[in-house]
Amino acid sequence: MVARIFIDGEAGTTGLQIRERLAGRRDLEVISIDADKRKDINERARLLNAADIAILCLPDDAAKESVALIDNGTTRVIDASSAFRVHPDWAYGFAEMDKGQSAVIAKARFVSNPGCYPQGPIATLRPLIQAGLLPAAYPVSVNAISGYTGGGKAMIAEYEAAGASASHFMPYGLTFEHKHVPEMTAYTKLAQAPLFVPSVGDYAQGMVTFVPLQLGHLGVVPRGEELHAAIADHFAAIPDSFVSVAPYAALAKTPELDPQIYNNTNTMRLHVFANDARAQAVLVAVYDNLGKGASGAAVQNLNLMLGVSPREGLA
Repeated sequence: MVARIFIDGEAGTTGLQIRERLAGRRDLEVISIDADKRKDINERARLLNAADIAILCLPDDAAKESVALIDNGTTRVIDASSAFRVHPDWAYGFAEMDKGQSAVIAKARFVSNPGCYPQGPIATLRPLIQAGLLPAAYPVSVNAISGYTGGGKAMIAEYEAAGASASHFMPYGLTFEHKHVPEMTAYTKLAQAPLFVPSVGDYAQGMVTFVPLQLGHLGVVPRGEELHAAIADHFAAIPDSFVSVAPYAALAKTPELDPQIYNNTNTMRLHVFANDARAQAVLVAVYDNLGKGASGAAVQNLNLMLGVSPREGLA
């Protein structure tokens, strides 16, 4: 049976990319709202209840409204906003987070697509905390840079209008209350919120997250090879994973940390760099904020919920 998919908010950046990734699929039918009815609550309700799976590409409040409009008890939902990411009744849509997470997503009625920034820290920190190499109480800092598409329509318009005068590197979220922090805290399994400093670069898409570690104060100081092995073992045990781990090596620099290297893919590549003599390390994740960080993850979750290959439409 062909599944009916409704993308509520398909005219936005994430919605357009999801629609593009679903083009040509014969196992589903994308149903759309007429452009002049996008704000018609009755028409949105009709399509939400007519869909087998609704994908919400909306601001938080609008996403909550869409969920409230579903009254049939059968429509399943993937929400790309941050409205439900730490809600206990919603499955978290980072399929590689744990070995059984893809099965949780496959069975769920409600799936919250993960934010772009949290996935890198979750991918690198969670395996270390689970392996006992880092305590949950470890004071974590996260630094990251994303293309300006991560800021939505307003930031895209701002950067495109600025042209050559656009800022090449602009830190933000300096009140440390970024909306991704609760999700980052919950799914890394940290006992306290990390100090998170995001930034935007003068390029459209792609991102890198950095987690620096000062390990010297720990009772047992893990070596770089141990950190790398724990992360590599975690992802080696996960079938159909889009997350890979670079070989452990002492490098002063590498072109693999280019934030745009995996653009338009669902790939995430992890790196561990360490200086054991100094008891210092940095955990790095490179991926596309619009791919694995948004539309790619949504399609991966959709595939799991439909019971087809997770890689369908993500080659």
